[in-house]
This record gives sequence, structure tokens and C-alpha cells, in this order.
Amino acid sequence: MSGLSLQTGWRSRWMTRWGGLPANARAAAWILLGAAGFTVMASLVKVLGENLDSFQILFFRTVVGLVILTPLALRAGLASVVYTRVPLLHGARACAGFAAMLCGFYALTQLPLATVTAVTFTKPLFVVVLAWLFLAESVGWRRWAATAVGFVGVVVMLRPGQGAFDLAMLVAIGQALAIAIAVLLVKTFPVEERHLTILFHFALLSTLLSLGPAIAVWQDPTWREIGLAIAMGALGVASQAAVIHGYRMGEASALAPFDYARLIFATVIGFVVFMEVPDVWSILGAAIIVVSTVYIGHREANAAAPPPPGAASS
Repeated sequence: MSGLSLQTGWRSRWMTRWGGLPANARAAAWILLGAAGFTVMASLVKVLGENLDSFQILFFRTVVGLVILTPLALRAGLASVVYTRVPLLHGARACAGFAAMLCGFYALTQLPLATVTAVTFTKPLFVVVLAWLFLAESVGWRRWAATAVGFVGVVVMLRPGQGAFDLAMLVAIGQALAIAIAVLLVKTFPVEERHLTILFHFALLSTLLSLGPAIAVWQDPTWREIGLAIAMGALGVASQAAVIHGYRMGEASALAPFDYARLIFATVIGFVVFMEVPDVWSILGAAIIVVSTVYIGHREANAAAPPPPGAASS
């Protein structure tokens, strides 16, 4: 009884301290948790890729996500979750997300974990260009300059002419481009489209997209690989939920830099688990990309912020 009382008292004190933290501090903890989860998930992909094809790994990832989301959809009313007025938009978003995961999984089997993670941070660079091209968004010269600098970082990592070029690097960049396309497609969904509807359609359609290719390259997995695949899929869904919860709780401009913790996690796990040591060019290119994307995020946050009281409109 006394043990139970101690446990209850400790939990109560912890919840009180947690609730007393500023919203942005609690949100940052969720972002860091999601970043750690995504990094561990990527590590599991890398381990599974030692014996299984990327299509089969992708199929496991989408199936586990669908299994986790189905009970939520049933509880919310399956018919209402499935119903949508924009099926083609869901199809396009699923194709972009499918391409992003496939490129990412392949790149993880071929490149160091920290390198693939660094390349994914080029997503904001592609978002700037695509939003200007297809959504007619206004982009100032400072963001154009930061975007150009970011792509210089990509070139540094690619090292053309140095004999170190790898096709897998282009595939990794393709992942960032596909993610950027998926982000822009999500931005075009009607406001009334439910978040669960978007997630469920993506899980269902990406599972169907991966089924045929997975069958074509299928290898019977071991029980260990099945366990790792289930953990990978569950971590993907849980990490996404943690990041969404964090951004709903705090301010996006304050939280965005915490996502770069993924690069630290990836470097540590890559060294400890896979004995990977990034070379100087990868480190330099990653630093350039991170600085440019942080600046872009800062500019976008300032552009979105309302002017202070009494400020003249421009």
C-alpha cells in the first residue's frame, strides 16, 4: 500500500511539474521525442535493408501503419473517415509519400544514417521553389538567397568530380523533393478535410501501391525481422503523432530548430551501431543546409507573424 502511495505521489508531482512548464517547452519535448523515434525507425530500416528489399520494407511500414489507424477510423466512424470530396488529391499525396518513403528506405540501405538525415533537411528548399512555381507564393530575395546557399550545401555533399559521387545521394535528394511535394499537396486539402481522413487514405493507398512490388521481391522474413518491421511501423506512426502533438501545443517558429536534433541522434546512432563516421565534406554540406533552412524558417515565421500594434502596414 505504501509503495502504491509513493508511486502515486511521484506521478502527481511529476505531472504538476510537467504542467507547470511553458507550452513551448512541453511542445519541444514532444518534438525531440518524435525526432528520436524517427531516427530509431530509420536505423531499423537500415538493419532490415541488410537482407530485405526496400519495397518489402516499405510494405511492412505501410501495413503496420494501416493496422494502427484502422481501429481509430472504426471508432470515429469508418464511413465518415473514408468519405472525401477530393479522392484524386489523396491519390496524388499517396504517390508522393510512397515515392518519398521508397527513396528514403533505399538511401538508408546505401548511405550513412547521418548523411541521409542531413539530406532530408533540404525539404524546405524544395518547398520554397515549388510553392513559387505552383502556388504562386511570393518569395523575397533573402529566401531565394538562402535557398541557393542550401543547394550549394547539397553540391558540397555530392562532391561532383571528386570520385565520391553515389547514385544513392540523388535518390536521397529525391526523397526530400517527394516530401516537399507531399507537403504542398496537404496544404491544398480543403480546410474541412479531417486529419484522420488524410492519414487513413495515405496508409491505405500506400499499402496498395507497395503490395505488388513487395510480392515481386518477397523473401520470407525471419521472426527477428518481423519484430523489427513491426517496431519500425509502430515507431513511424508514434513519432508522427508526437510531432503533430508538439506543433499543436507550441509555436511552430520556436519548435522548428528542435527537429534538427535528428542529425545529432543520427550521428550518434550511426557511429555506435553502424560504425559510420561522416567525412568532412558531409559535415560541411550538412552545416550549410541546416543554416540555410533555419534562416528560411525564421523568415517564414516573421512573414507569418502579425505586425506589432501601431506598426505601419507595408
